[in-house]
Order: sequence, then structure tokens, then C-alpha cells
Amino acid sequence: METGFLFEIVVIFLLSIGVALVCNRLKLPATVGFLLTGVLCGPSALGVVHDHEAIDQVAELGVAMLLFTIGMELSGEALNRLKKPVFLGGSLQIGLTIAAVACVSMLHSGSWRLGVFWGCLVALSSSAIVLRILQEKGTSATPAGRLTLAILVFQDIMVAPMLICVPLLAGTLDLSWHKALISTLKVVGALTGVYLFARFGLNRFMEAVMKTRSPEIVLLTTLGLCLGMALLTSELGMSLSLGAFLAGLLLARSQYSMSVISGILPYRDVFMSVFFISVGMMLNLNYFAQHYVLIIAGTIIFILLKSFLTLPAVLIQRYPLRTAILVSLVLAQVGEFSFVLAAQGLNAKLFDMDSYQTFLAVSVLTMMLTPGMIAIAPKIANKFGKKRIRPVSGESEGEKEMEDHLIIVGFGISGKHLAHVAKESGIPYTILEMNPETVKRYKDKEPISHGDATQPIVLEHLGIEKARVLSIVISDQRAVKAITAQAKKLNPNVCVIARARFFTEIPQLRALGADDVIAEEFETSIEVFSHVLAQYLVPRQDIENYAAHFRQANYRMIRRMSDGVDALGEVAGRLPDMGVQTMRIAPGSPLAGQTLAESRIRPKYGLTVVAVMRNKEIFPSPAADFRLEAGDIVYLFGKKEKMYKARPAFSAKPAGGTA
Repeated sequence: METGFLFEIVVIFLLSIGVALVCNRLKLPATVGFLLTGVLCGPSALGVVHDHEAIDQVAELGVAMLLFTIGMELSGEALNRLKKPVFLGGSLQIGLTIAAVACVSMLHSGSWRLGVFWGCLVALSSSAIVLRILQEKGTSATPAGRLTLAILVFQDIMVAPMLICVPLLAGTLDLSWHKALISTLKVVGALTGVYLFARFGLNRFMEAVMKTRSPEIVLLTTLGLCLGMALLTSELGMSLSLGAFLAGLLLARSQYSMSVISGILPYRDVFMSVFFISVGMMLNLNYFAQHYVLIIAGTIIFILLKSFLTLPAVLIQRYPLRTAILVSLVLAQVGEFSFVLAAQGLNAKLFDMDSYQTFLAVSVLTMMLTPGMIAIAPKIANKFGKKRIRPVSGESEGEKEMEDHLIIVGFGISGKHLAHVAKESGIPYTILEMNPETVKRYKDKEPISHGDATQPIVLEHLGIEKARVLSIVISDQRAVKAITAQAKKLNPNVCVIARARFFTEIPQLRALGADDVIAEEFETSIEVFSHVLAQYLVPRQDIENYAAHFRQANYRMIRRMSDGVDALGEVAGRLPDMGVQTMRIAPGSPLAGQTLAESRIRPKYGLTVVAVMRNKEIFPSPAADFRLEAGDIVYLFGKKEKMYKARPAFSAKPAGGTA
């Protein structure tokens, strides 16, 4: 057995572990550690790896598997929403980049062919690095994350035409009409066969695989479909990763999609690590040392130029400047497929070896800077995004005059449910959504507007100064923090209810002024044990008491975590579980027909009746002899835990039971 390649792989893995541990101590992403490992293993440093071609092939598998898993995570609705960003945003980003670089080349060297070739190299971005980091940060579902994915997908689609353009630009393309017709028929035939299989055979095939109940067969099937589709598109002149992405989309339509994705994740992570290492190997330290001024200057110019040229691709879709800046900075690096184009351009003599080495050095530097660029992108976007005043679009005539209303930021599932219950309860509300497609879909059905809530002018248009509640139900946590801070500056009395993903984010939002923060992981845990206890026939009142107990403990923990933030925060934190809530007396409730003294609401539950509403008439501070009736809405002041315990008394009396 030849152990040379195996020895190289073992050395790479061991070295990457050590470098990754050092990077972890320095608070650097693991991606940077793998890139540095590649630099150390490269020919200009330790020279550990000799079989570069084999390493590159393994690395390409990692990119393909990454796109496969991303394709599987896209639902039909999400894919439908991506159609416009893919073709409009992607084509504009690539078109503007190629046109701008070609113009610069014409002015510098007088060659438009060389300019178009360099434009193709510059236009592509790294799907592997960007999507991996976005997944790690949990921002792939934000508007900026979705737009980034859309543009990257279009770039992968354009790899095949770009590869064809290289010999065309070099004047070495020999393609007859006969060959062109055969190639077109191959593509159409292959895609037709894939569509028919996905339409009529995929579910039956997956059902037969699942019936075996064998994890090994499921894994082999997943790898076979992923790599098989990747090889098919590769044979048709397109990229491996595009085929893997299409395979993921096909499996996403299957009812067994979630059963197969977990098996491939470990393989994807290993191959992706090799990809980052292979990129680092391309950096020639000797050449970099001799031309470091040129390379560093070229890197800065590249990042600025590409970021600037990507902005229109986002702005034309009516997204705010902040989102456009985020997407532009995230995509400001060279793509992995640019290396394939560059090698082909070198063979076709479109540029010389020095230009090729400069391009490689700039490319690797932009990739190594990508984690840092993504980390600082929100700060830059917040700073420059505020300079552009973007008015709220789709605003109705009466929105500015609204008072005591609810502002809903975000119209996903949570926003839709909130709007529905607000409408049913007669609460005036207005909606702000940053996705123009969503605004267009609901503009005739809901009081919805388009804009960026992080900008004060937008909140002012929504009437933040006269609003009672601001509910922020978006997934971008940086935006949630910015909106909370801006809202409290404009109206310190507005009640801000914010959504957070993790429990640890609650103190930060509370410190910024959020009155209530709903942590998804915390509420999910309560929902889980509630369903479990219900299966064991635990009484509903006991389940609600358990939930109230955990929420009370949650509030106390938040107070401890928030201690010392500021004097106002400390005062507000002393009574987070106190407040006024309403209860409706249901027909058949034991309280109906009783006076307040007879109901014993205060001594029994520790709650104070501050008012009663009957037929839209308010009775403030009712006396002890005030008689309650069915349908009355009772305003209660006290601890939230006590409210839960008092619920059964206001509900209808069960048949044959007691209150």
C-alpha cells in the first residue's frame, strides 16, 4: 500500500489541530486556522504536501457537499422567494463587475478581452467560506443571508459559460455547429431525465431505501445522489457544486429529506476543512515577500471595488442601504472557481506567470480576511447605512395619525400570527418588513410598509412617539439591538417586546431598554415539557404552574445577570413579574353573579381588581359590593405567577366539577 498520500493527510490533520487550538485561544475563527495550516503545509513553507492535485480534488468534494446541504435546507417557498434575487441580483452583480473591470483594462492596456477575463475572475465569490461562516453565526436566514445565497447560486450557474469564454477570449475556441448542437442536446436530455426522476421516481426510491431501516444504505444513497448529480453537471461543463446544490433541492422535495441530511454532515465538515487548507497552500510566501506592497494594495483595491460594484445588485431590489453594505462586504473575496478560471487562462496565455501569482496572492488574502470582514460588516453597515434616509414605502394615509398602536417589525410566522390576533382583538397596528417581495404580496391585505427599522426616520414614519408597543420579531439579532436602542431614544415610554434566539442574549437587550424579551430556546423548552406532561395526563393547571415557576426563575436570573447595568435598569428589574393584565369572566364561571367581596380574588389569589369593563364602559376602582357578570373584562394587578393560578376561576365551571 502506498502510504505517501496518507502520511500527508495525517500531517495536515495534526498540524491543523494545533493551529486551530491557537486560533481558538486568540478568538479567531477556525476557518482562519485552516487557511494558516495550508500556508504552513504549502511548498513555500514546510513543503509537507507534494500531491496537490489529490488535495484539490478532496477539497472540491467539500464545496459540493456544502452546497448539497444548503440545497436540502431550502423549502419550496424559500426557493420561490429566491428566484428574483438569483437572476436579477446575480446577473447585475456579475454584469457590473465584468463591465467595470473591462473598462479599466481598456484604459490601462487597450485590451477588452483581457478585461472581460479579469472581470470574470473578480466577479466570483467563495460559496464555501461565506456560507460556512454565515451558518456558524446563524445569519443565513436573515435578508442579507438570503440575498448572499442567491447571488452565490447565480455565480455557480455562470461558471460554465465563463469556462467556455476563456478559449473564446484567447481565440483558441474550435466549436462547430455540430458540436454545439450535440452539447445542447446532452444538457437538455440530462436535465429532462433528472426532472422526470425527481417528479415520478424519487419518492418511491427513497421510500424503498427507508424501508430497509439501514443507516448504511441511507448514507450510501445520500452520497450517491449528491456526488452523482455533481458528476453529471461536471460532465456537462458546469461546476460540481452546482450539481450537488441541485441534488439537495431535489431531496428537499422528498418527505424523507430530514432523515438523510444528518448522515452527510460529518463528511462535509472534514472535506470543507481540507478545502480551506488547500486554499492556504496556494500562497507563495517567497513571491509575497518580494511583492508585498503590490499585493496588499491590490487586495485593498479589490475589496473596495467589488464591494462598491455589488451595492446596486441589492439596492435595485429595494432593500435598504444597510443590507446592501452587509451583502457587499460579505461577498468581497475571490471565489474558489476563480482558481479554475485562472489556471485555464494561464494555459490559454491570457496572462503571464507573474500576473497569475499576484492573482493567487490577492485571492488567498481576501479569503483569509473574509471572517474578519463578515465580523465587522454590521458595524460598517450601521455607520454608513444611517447616512441614507430611506422613507417608508407603501405607507397609508392614516398611519402618521395613529395613536396607542402596535408596531410589528418583521412579517414572518411570528409577525403574521401577531397581526392576526391584533386584528381579532381590535388593536390598531402597522407592520414593517424589509423584504420587498413580502410587502408586495401583502400590501392589499395588511397595513404593511417597506423599510429598515434601524433608521430613526423609519420609526418616526410609523408613529413610534405615539405607539404603545413595538414588537420586534426578526431573526437578525444585531438589527434587533439597534432597533431597540433607537426606539427607546425616540420614545422612552414605548413597550419594546423583542425576540431573541438564545437565553444569553436577553440581558443585552434588556440593558438596551427592551421591556420583555422572548428567547426561542427558553420558550421551546417550556413548550416541550408541557407537551410531555400532557401525555402523562398531568392536570393543565399544574403544567401552567410549572411554566410560571420556570418563568419566575428566568426573571430572577436575568436580574442577576443585568445587575449594575444602570440605575433605571435596576429599578425596572425589581418588578419584572408585576403588572396589569386582563381576564374575561366566561359564562358559567363561578365568579359570575358574585360581588368582589364574595369572589375573594384578593385574599385567595393575591390580585387587586383595579377596574372592570362592561359593554365598553369602564368602572375604575370598583367597590367591594360591585357585582361581577359574565362577559366582564376584569383588570388585575399583581404577579404574573398569580395570574396563572387565577385563570380557572374566570373560566367556565366544568360539568360536575367545582371551581
